[in-house]
Amino acid sequence: MSVIREVPFPSREHADPALSIWLDDTDSHVDVIDALALSPFATGLQPWSREASLERVRADAPLRPAEGRVVRTAVVEDGMEARLVCGEGWTLRVVRHRNRTATLSVSAISEELARTVLKESVDGAEEPAPLDDHVEMGFWWCGSHGGNRSEKPITAQPWEQIRGNYTERVRGGLDDLMKTAPGDVNGRLLLLHGPPGTGKTTLLRTLARQWHDWCQVDCVLDPERLFNDPGYLMEVAVGYDSHEDEKQRWRLLVLEDCDELISAAAKSKAGQGLSRLLNLTDGLLGQGRDVLVAITTNEDLARLHPAVVRPGRCLAQLEVGPLTQEEAVAWLGGPAGIGASGATLAELYALRNGRPVTPAAPGDSTGLYL
Repeated sequence: MSVIREVPFPSREHADPALSIWLDDTDSHVDVIDALALSPFATGLQPWSREASLERVRADAPLRPAEGRVVRTAVVEDGMEARLVCGEGWTLRVVRHRNRTATLSVSAISEELARTVLKESVDGAEEPAPLDDHVEMGFWWCGSHGGNRSEKPITAQPWEQIRGNYTERVRGGLDDLMKTAPGDVNGRLLLLHGPPGTGKTTLLRTLARQWHDWCQVDCVLDPERLFNDPGYLMEVAVGYDSHEDEKQRWRLLVLEDCDELISAAAKSKAGQGLSRLLNLTDGLLGQGRDVLVAITTNEDLARLHPAVVRPGRCLAQLEVGPLTQEEAVAWLGGPAGIGASGATLAELYALRNGRPVTPAAPGDSTGLYL
């Protein structure tokens, strides 16, 4: 049975209105810390609030000012830890996760104090992002409270180093794509289609590196939900720019393996998903927003919905296929295991590592993921 409990703040500086919340057996100790952290802000005792999200948090980072006092700690078996830290005129909530991310929320009696406490808590807490072979990529997913975005460093090689992984027939188009600048954008949709294991994901990682100076690349982990949830779609369309002090960059939203969304039967199978995709690329929703959409698919171009591939809508339509027999032999340095039809990039890596390769059956969409 649910009951109303008054949540007393651990260190009240003077009398203030009580905060009452619902507590029942579904609530956890972490929920209590959340309530205690909200109490001084909700009652007006500490009316200023600031929040920060961190990546690659150091294991020894205290995530609090030196003079702060830890008054509550809750540890969950999945590796999450929540702490409530109090100081003179401020309250700090810290949540750390096993994946080395953390969220800090501070409330204080003044804006300047809230800013100072948060700055002292986060300074030096993150390890520097890997350089050279990494690029920052955003990842979107929809949770119980709407859209969430996390930024992670991913490995990404320069185009010159991986150019030989792709058949000569498509290299020219890929060269042009890698050299694209904002002034060259004449379509908002990028289609990469071809069999599994041909390197479409690798291309997108390298594209994020090549376009880094002018375009932020974000991968949407749940594209089927994105186009079926207008609120989530609006949140992603408005976007997030981590470069607050710079001019806002273009954004490229990556949607992987979205065959059903753009197939010829998409309108009947996916409902409003196709219409909303088209609206994001060149409809009212996309107006005034520098947003590109990249879609990877295993479908042949001829089997895609005609509205998707019509002239003027696509920045590029590229078929990423296997290397020819001659190209595959040159890549591997010998003919061992390569048939007359050539080989995919995934098959070549398997052969190079001494693993046998079994050709996929016709229509089989499984394979090594590159």
